[in-house]
Amino acid sequence: VGANIDDVAEGMRYDPRIGAKFLKAGVGYGGSCFPKDTKALTFLARQHGITLKTVDAAVEINAAQKTKLFEKAKKRLMTFENMKVAVLGLAFKPGTDDLCEAASLDNVSLLLDHGAVLSCYDPVAGANFAKKYPNVTLAASIEEALTGAFCCFVFTEWDEIVRLSPETFRRTMRVPLVYDGRNIFDPDNMKRAGVEYYSIGR
Repeated sequence: VGANIDDVAEGMRYDPRIGAKFLKAGVGYGGSCFPKDTKALTFLARQHGITLKTVDAAVEINAAQKTKLFEKAKKRLMTFENMKVAVLGLAFKPGTDDLCEAASLDNVSLLLDHGAVLSCYDPVAGANFAKKYPNVTLAASIEEALTGAFCCFVFTEWDEIVRLSPETFRRTMRVPLVYDGRNIFDPDNMKRAGVEYYSIGR
């Protein structure tokens, strides 16, 4: 309907029963706790003949949320075959090397299945990622990952990614096309810099 999720979250956070802590839109939750706990709740409920519709919906929606930007990019580009694609951020959240249930993994698998040539960067989780995908290029820097890329996906809000200027994307990429799964960048700033930019709910 044209609403901006940031405005919606701003209004919701004033309700003291909700607060502001968990209203950051993005490509879903990951990690070793929350996905496991929600699945355990639904499993336990079913063992007792109960359906936890709210928890079931959260699990289902989170799974779909992880690849929303991939689907947008596929419609926009039509094909990823032999196309360099940059992936910035692999860990499920900043400050960890944990890839458990990370949105990056779902998208990396899809991109590889569609013939993309990936260049991935993460300041901490690279070694763990290389164990899962030994044949995928791990860039030594953000700029190396971006150079010559036809599009870029952002999956972890590391400080060095948050600090990137829109001009970096325009200067280094073959096509400055960015899919931001963590709503890091300001859409107006990206547009002014000549970057085609997509995020979640904005």
